[in-house]
Amino acid sequence: MSHTYLTTQELSELIKYNPRTIRNELKDSVLIEGIHYIRPFGGRKILYIWEEIEKDMRNGIAGSINAMALQ
Repeated sequence: MSHTYLTTQELSELIKYNPRTIRNELKDSVLIEGIHYIRPFGGRKILYIWEEIEKDMRNGIAGSINAMALQ
């Protein structure tokens, strides 16, 4: 499966949230590492996975948490 990886700035333009809001309020509460974003090569840079974020925006976060519990 192919994924679209976005920086915080690119994600903010798509979902119309301030980059600071994404970093300080959404990351690690709504956007979960390993599901919604990754840190490539174990570094500090964060890349968001657009398809997972879009899916959860449409279905609600509960769908993603339930799917994770089934794995």
